[in-house]
Amino acid sequence: MTRFHPALTCFPLALLLAGCSEAPRPPEKAKEPAKPAEPLSGQYAFHQMYVYARGWAPDAEALRLQSIPIAEVKSQAGKCGAWEAIFVSQGMGRARRITFSAAEAGGNLHKGLFAGLEESWSGPRGQARPFSVAAFKIDATVAYETAMKKGADYARKHPDMPVNFLLEKTPRFPNPAWRVIWGESVSTSNYSIYVDATTGEYLTTMR
Repeated sequence: MTRFHPALTCFPLALLLAGCSEAPRPPEKAKEPAKPAEPLSGQYAFHQMYVYARGWAPDAEALRLQSIPIAEVKSQAGKCGAWEAIFVSQGMGRARRITFSAAEAGGNLHKGLFAGLEESWSGPRGQARPFSVAAFKIDATVAYETAMKKGADYARKHPDMPVNFLLEKTPRFPNPAWRVIWGESVSTSNYSIYVDATTGEYLTTMR
Protein backbone atom coordinates (compact mmCIF):
# COMPACT_ATOMS: atom_id res chain seq x y z
CA MET A 1 0.00 0.00 0.00
CA THR A 2 1.28 3.48 -0.90
CA ARG A 3 1.87 5.67 2.10
CA PHE A 4 0.52 9.22 2.01
CA HIS A 5 3.14 11.77 3.07
CA PRO A 6 1.75 14.71 5.09
CA ALA A 7 4.26 17.15 3.53
CA LEU A 8 2.58 16.72 0.16
CA THR A 9 -0.61 18.29 1.45
CA CYS A 10 1.31 21.41 2.47
CA PHE A 11 3.02 21.89 -0.91
CA PRO A 12 0.02 23.32 -2.85
CA LEU A 13 -0.81 25.52 0.15
CA ALA A 14 2.76 26.86 0.23
CA LEU A 15 2.56 27.76 -3.45
CA LEU A 16 -0.73 29.54 -2.86
CA LEU A 17 0.66 31.53 0.06
CA ALA A 18 3.80 32.43 -1.91
CA GLY A 19 1.68 33.72 -4.74
CA CYS A 20 -0.43 35.80 -2.36
CA SER A 21 2.62 37.33 -0.67
CA GLU A 22 3.74 39.18 -3.84
CA ALA A 23 2.66 42.83 -3.81
CA PRO A 24 0.68 43.91 -6.87
CA ARG A 25 2.70 45.98 -9.30
CA PRO A 26 1.61 49.60 -9.54
CA PRO A 27 0.36 50.65 -12.95
CA GLU A 28 2.98 52.34 -15.10
CA LYS A 29 2.62 56.10 -15.24
CA ALA A 30 2.14 57.61 -18.64
CA LYS A 31 5.12 59.67 -19.74
CA GLU A 32 4.51 63.37 -19.48
CA PRO A 33 4.98 65.24 -22.74
CA ALA A 34 8.21 67.21 -22.95
CA LYS A 35 7.82 70.84 -21.98
CA PRO A 36 8.38 73.28 -24.84
CA ALA A 37 11.64 75.20 -24.71
CA GLU A 38 11.37 78.66 -23.19
CA PRO A 39 13.22 81.81 -24.30
CA LEU A 40 16.34 82.85 -22.41
CA SER A 41 17.28 86.18 -20.88
CA GLY A 42 20.48 87.70 -22.19
CA GLN A 43 22.10 87.89 -18.77
CA TYR A 44 21.38 84.23 -17.98
CA ALA A 45 22.79 83.02 -21.31
CA PHE A 46 25.78 85.35 -20.98
CA HIS A 47 26.80 84.00 -17.59
CA GLN A 48 26.65 80.40 -18.84
CA MET A 49 28.99 81.35 -21.68
CA TYR A 50 31.21 83.50 -19.45
CA VAL A 51 31.97 80.59 -17.12
CA TYR A 52 33.17 78.58 -20.10
CA ALA A 53 35.14 81.55 -21.48
CA ARG A 54 37.04 82.01 -18.20
CA GLY A 55 37.99 78.35 -18.30
CA TRP A 56 39.28 78.88 -21.83
CA ALA A 57 41.18 82.07 -20.98
CA PRO A 58 41.47 83.44 -17.41
CA ASP A 59 41.60 87.02 -18.73
CA ALA A 60 38.59 86.60 -21.06
CA GLU A 61 36.43 89.69 -21.58
CA ALA A 62 33.25 90.12 -23.55
CA LEU A 63 33.35 91.97 -26.85
CA ARG A 64 29.73 91.51 -27.92
CA LEU A 65 26.48 89.81 -26.99
CA GLN A 66 23.59 89.54 -29.43
CA SER A 67 20.27 87.78 -29.64
CA ILE A 68 19.59 85.10 -32.26
CA PRO A 69 15.94 84.59 -33.18
CA ILE A 70 15.03 80.96 -33.87
CA ALA A 71 11.77 79.49 -35.17
CA GLU A 72 11.76 76.79 -32.49
CA VAL A 73 11.40 79.27 -29.59
CA LYS A 74 9.34 82.44 -29.69
CA SER A 75 11.01 85.60 -28.37
CA GLN A 76 9.26 87.28 -25.48
CA ALA A 77 9.82 90.71 -23.88
CA GLY A 78 13.61 90.74 -23.99
CA LYS A 79 14.06 86.96 -23.88
CA CYS A 80 15.17 85.07 -26.99
CA GLY A 81 15.64 81.49 -28.13
CA ALA A 82 19.41 81.80 -28.49
CA TRP A 83 22.30 84.19 -27.81
CA GLU A 84 25.80 84.55 -29.19
CA ALA A 85 28.76 86.14 -27.41
CA ILE A 86 32.27 86.94 -28.58
CA PHE A 87 34.97 86.73 -25.92
CA VAL A 88 38.54 87.92 -26.36
CA SER A 89 41.81 87.30 -24.54
CA GLN A 90 44.38 90.05 -24.56
CA GLY A 91 47.08 87.72 -23.23
CA MET A 92 46.46 84.96 -25.75
CA GLY A 93 45.63 87.27 -28.65
CA ARG A 94 42.63 85.07 -29.42
CA ALA A 95 38.88 85.45 -29.79
CA ARG A 96 36.11 82.89 -29.52
CA ARG A 97 32.41 82.83 -30.41
CA ILE A 98 30.14 80.96 -28.02
CA THR A 99 26.41 80.32 -28.34
CA PHE A 100 23.79 79.32 -25.80
CA SER A 101 20.47 78.10 -27.16
CA ALA A 102 17.22 76.89 -25.64
CA ALA A 103 16.79 74.33 -28.45
CA GLU A 104 18.44 72.69 -31.43
CA ALA A 105 18.09 74.96 -34.43
CA GLY A 106 19.50 75.68 -37.85
CA GLY A 107 22.67 77.64 -38.47
CA ASN A 108 24.83 75.28 -36.39
CA LEU A 109 22.94 76.13 -33.19
CA HIS A 110 22.92 73.39 -30.57
CA LYS A 111 20.87 73.17 -27.39
CA GLY A 112 22.84 74.52 -24.46
CA LEU A 113 26.37 75.85 -24.80
CA PHE A 114 28.45 75.47 -27.94
CA ALA A 115 31.93 76.97 -28.38
CA GLY A 116 33.28 77.76 -31.82
CA LEU A 117 36.88 77.59 -32.95
CA GLU A 118 39.45 80.09 -31.74
CA GLU A 119 40.33 83.02 -33.98
CA SER A 120 43.28 85.40 -33.91
CA TRP A 121 42.65 88.75 -32.24
CA SER A 122 45.08 91.64 -32.17
CA GLY A 123 42.75 94.23 -30.70
CA PRO A 124 39.56 96.07 -31.65
CA ARG A 125 39.07 96.54 -35.39
CA GLY A 126 35.79 98.44 -35.19
CA GLN A 127 33.92 100.54 -32.66
CA ALA A 128 33.38 97.72 -30.14
CA ARG A 129 35.72 97.48 -27.16
CA PRO A 130 36.04 94.64 -24.60
CA PHE A 131 34.09 95.22 -21.40
CA SER A 132 34.18 93.75 -17.92
CA VAL A 133 31.42 91.44 -16.76
CA ALA A 134 31.05 93.68 -13.68
CA ALA A 135 29.75 96.46 -15.94
CA PHE A 136 26.96 94.23 -17.28
CA LYS A 137 24.23 94.77 -14.67
CA ILE A 138 21.07 95.37 -16.70
CA ASP A 139 19.38 92.50 -18.53
CA ALA A 140 17.79 92.73 -21.96
CA THR A 141 14.38 92.35 -20.32
CA VAL A 142 14.87 95.69 -18.55
CA ALA A 143 16.28 97.31 -21.70
CA TYR A 144 13.21 96.07 -23.57
CA GLU A 145 10.83 97.70 -21.07
CA THR A 146 12.70 101.01 -21.30
CA ALA A 147 12.77 100.88 -25.10
CA MET A 148 9.06 100.09 -25.27
CA LYS A 149 8.26 103.15 -23.19
CA LYS A 150 10.49 105.48 -25.19
CA GLY A 151 9.49 103.97 -28.53
CA ALA A 152 5.83 103.40 -27.75
CA ASP A 153 4.56 105.18 -30.88
CA TYR A 154 6.87 103.28 -33.22
CA ALA A 155 6.13 99.95 -31.52
CA ARG A 156 2.39 100.58 -31.81
CA LYS A 157 2.70 101.28 -35.53
CA HIS A 158 4.84 98.18 -36.13
CA PRO A 159 3.38 95.50 -33.83
CA ASP A 160 4.62 92.57 -35.94
CA MET A 161 8.19 93.77 -36.41
CA PRO A 162 10.77 91.56 -34.64
CA VAL A 163 12.85 93.12 -31.88
CA ASN A 164 16.50 92.08 -31.49
CA PHE A 165 19.27 92.97 -29.06
CA LEU A 166 22.94 93.90 -29.31
CA LEU A 167 25.20 94.61 -26.33
CA GLU A 168 28.52 96.42 -26.95
CA LYS A 169 30.81 99.01 -25.45
CA THR A 170 31.76 101.77 -27.87
CA PRO A 171 33.47 105.17 -27.49
CA ARG A 172 30.04 106.75 -27.81
CA PHE A 173 29.00 105.85 -24.25
CA PRO A 174 31.02 105.36 -21.03
CA ASN A 175 29.41 102.00 -20.23
CA PRO A 176 28.39 99.00 -22.34
CA ALA A 177 24.98 99.63 -23.84
CA TRP A 178 22.08 97.61 -25.14
CA ARG A 179 20.87 98.47 -28.60
CA VAL A 180 17.22 97.42 -28.87
CA ILE A 181 16.65 96.98 -32.59
CA TRP A 182 13.35 96.93 -34.46
CA GLY A 183 14.06 94.70 -37.46
CA GLU A 184 16.16 91.69 -38.40
CA SER A 185 19.57 93.38 -37.98
CA VAL A 186 21.36 96.66 -37.38
CA SER A 187 22.00 97.15 -41.10
CA THR A 188 18.35 96.73 -42.07
CA SER A 189 16.78 98.56 -39.13
CA ASN A 190 15.59 102.15 -39.30
CA TYR A 191 14.73 102.43 -35.62
CA SER A 192 16.61 101.42 -32.47
CA ILE A 193 17.03 102.59 -28.89
CA TYR A 194 20.16 102.55 -26.70
CA VAL A 195 19.93 101.68 -23.00
CA ASP A 196 22.85 101.80 -20.56
CA ALA A 197 23.68 98.21 -19.50
CA THR A 198 25.19 99.37 -16.20
CA THR A 199 22.59 101.85 -14.96
CA GLY A 200 19.52 100.98 -17.04
CA GLU A 201 19.10 104.59 -18.17
CA TYR A 202 17.77 105.54 -21.59
CA LEU A 203 20.56 106.92 -23.77
CA THR A 204 19.34 107.82 -27.26
CA THR A 205 17.17 106.84 -30.21
CA MET A 206 18.53 106.03 -33.66
CA ARG A 207 16.31 106.57 -36.71
